[in-house]
Amino acid sequence: MPEATALLTMTGRSLRLSRRNTDAVITSMMLPIMMMLVFVHLFGGAINTGTAYVDYVVPGVLVLCAGFGSATTAVGVTEDMKTGIIDRFRTLDVGGIPILTGHVLASTVRNLVSTALVLGVACAIGFRPSASPADWLTAAAVLLAYITALSWLSAAVGLLAKSPEAAGGFTFFVSFLPYPSSAFVRTDTMPVWLHGFADHQPITPVIESLRGLLMNEPVGNTPWVALAWCAGILVVAVALSDVLFRRRTA
Repeated sequence: MPEATALLTMTGRSLRLSRRNTDAVITSMMLPIMMMLVFVHLFGGAINTGTAYVDYVVPGVLVLCAGFGSATTAVGVTEDMKTGIIDRFRTLDVGGIPILTGHVLASTVRNLVSTALVLGVACAIGFRPSASPADWLTAAAVLLAYITALSWLSAAVGLLAKSPEAAGGFTFFVSFLPYPSSAFVRTDTMPVWLHGFADHQPITPVIESLRGLLMNEPVGNTPWVALAWCAGILVVAVALSDVLFRRRTA
């Protein structure tokens, strides 16, 4: 089967599987919205960020939403490996990269829908971005790079996991990592031992880029730092996925 045809077929299959697994899709969309509402309306009045808290927290929620959506890739890949469908694909001359890329592209589509939904709700509760068209495009590029990198990392985790339940544990990891970052509070309010990690982990430059771009504030080289992190994660994740797939199907 030609590579392009296999890629489109696998992406369509993954999207159809997403439609059938509506519980997981709805959860990945609604949980970030619920958390945004909790932080804005319950905790926002007690947190001083120097700006309207809804404007501060939305970029972090977008990253959290991307994490939830991307983590489902791990479960999908693990289920494929467990059910034996991979052997049937191999008889059709479908390689590992089209299969995994199909999962990643489907994850990207799901995340774009989730992002649009989160932004819509954010605007309804007071989020007022002031980004220029160029800033919107740059913010979209950073978020798309993050989603792609995290989806490929999730695919690698799916190949490592022995069961869908174990792969689902990746959701916990990606949902926790935004907390020790600038997603919900300024990092300079954190303990000294945590401050350094929060400033230099990969999620913080992604959030700071989105926040600065959407609110039309100076961002310096932060978007480039964010893209560099995403590129590094992507390269490692794709290479690792390829090696793991070959070993699992050898």
